[in-house]
Amino acid sequence: MYRYDTYDQTMVETRVAEFRDQTRRRLDGKLSEDQFKPLRLMNGLYLQLHAYMLRVAVPYGTLSSAQMHALADIADKYDRGYGHFTTRQNIQYNWIKLEEAPDILADLAEVEMHAIQTSGNCIRNISSDHYAGAAADEVTDPRPYAELLRQWSSFHPEFSALPRKFKIAVIASEIDRAAMRLHDIGIRLVKNASGELGAAFYVGGGMGRTPMIAPLIREFVPLDQLITYSEACLRVYNRYGRRDNKFKARIKILVHELGAEEYTRQVEEEFAHLLALGIEPRFAELERIRTHFADPAFIPGLPETIDRSDPAFARWIERNCHLHRQPGYIAVTISLKPVGGIPGDASAEQMHLMAELAREYSFDECRVTHAQNIVLPHVQKRRLYALWQQLEPAGLGTANLDQVGDIIACPGLDYCSLANARSIPLAQKISERFDASGKADALGELKLKISGCINACGHHHAGHIGILGVDKKGLENYQLLLGGSEGADTSLGKITGPGFDEDGIVNAVEIAADVYLAQRADGERFLDTYRRIGMEPFKEALYG
Repeated sequence: MYRYDTYDQTMVETRVAEFRDQTRRRLDGKLSEDQFKPLRLMNGLYLQLHAYMLRVAVPYGTLSSAQMHALADIADKYDRGYGHFTTRQNIQYNWIKLEEAPDILADLAEVEMHAIQTSGNCIRNISSDHYAGAAADEVTDPRPYAELLRQWSSFHPEFSALPRKFKIAVIASEIDRAAMRLHDIGIRLVKNASGELGAAFYVGGGMGRTPMIAPLIREFVPLDQLITYSEACLRVYNRYGRRDNKFKARIKILVHELGAEEYTRQVEEEFAHLLALGIEPRFAELERIRTHFADPAFIPGLPETIDRSDPAFARWIERNCHLHRQPGYIAVTISLKPVGGIPGDASAEQMHLMAELAREYSFDECRVTHAQNIVLPHVQKRRLYALWQQLEPAGLGTANLDQVGDIIACPGLDYCSLANARSIPLAQKISERFDASGKADALGELKLKISGCINACGHHHAGHIGILGVDKKGLENYQLLLGGSEGADTSLGKITGPGFDEDGIVNAVEIAADVYLAQRADGERFLDTYRRIGMEPFKEALYG
């Protein structure tokens, strides 16, 4: 994984010292809240319903064991003993004291971490495939290119005050495991007919109030022009993006209003101008970055067979393990979604354990997924049972990846000042309902996503089943959506009809699941059946 050089470390430490002074002035009354707000947001510090929340950047979701241990220590020392892993592959702490925030940033800097650009109208954390470097289906490891984009975008003076926040994802396989087309810029590394590596650019995606799927604007950008083309995309947005209305300020609105063809024309014009300026980093810089992502010391000739005589272990392998490109190895997903648990939450003790397991079993590396779980990317198959035996007692062995219990959920009204409804209790009730019914295995792949407001931090638009919390005359109400997907077959969910109260929406999810079980053809996922039979059978069952 990437390690800071002197420049990186100096940059982060300088920011810590700067923010410590800003915080001191705020506490002394020399800065008002209005003056302090943009300064704290530049460092990932939000003021939520009950306390400050700190969002820590985890670039493309990659953590070392030392970094995971540090996150656990922060949870213990400065929070209430836990952290919340997010759909941006970051971690959030919900109970931060303002006077201690600079100390947290200093502790993060000691393990090459920070909270810079996790908030504000700038380029946010670059996300990627959590199986990067391990997946058998990728054309190359996307992480060096994500890192190059991170370095380019950090403190970029032209893009530090964009019309609105900006999100970029980089993947390298046809199977999209990062919701790439629902980002402001989605980049898929590809090979052309000559076998050369390049990048396909999708621009103008996003969720929130007006969800849109990013159109393809260029099929192939040579890799030595990756940054220049990204810069051209951002420049056109920065020049023409709406600043008079925050609800229309995202790049998806610009691309929609201009039209993909006209937006692309302007990007190509800007691209030609930038190429003449020669702003692209030297190829040697990409080569330097690549050295940090060399393959770990895989052992050749390891056995492929796994003893599956323990039924619970066999079920966990079937659900939570992913094919690895290296024979004898497998990628393991640690579920942070136990039955009745809070999706994405991990206690300090669990984080310490995952750090030790990463060191012992996965070449000192783990990944945060956009589905709020943790991946150990490189585990020997022969050691899989020993690993699983340590997960189970710690509440980390739930075998539910991509099933109805593997729920994505935002913090909702329990924490967030923007939310209209609670997400967490709803997720807990749904997971308990389906565990009690025993239907999860029969349902198979069914991605359920919950947002507590229209900002869609829970990605409800992209759920096979999505739930959106709204305010209905002062009461919490929940809309049910069907048919969304964040994968290569990206689609946006559609609202079924009138909303439900909390108990009603739990019943509605089960009714929708029962329609699928009754109507599915052989081999169909929930999403496949919905696309085949349409909305009407579900509406009939839900509303009569």
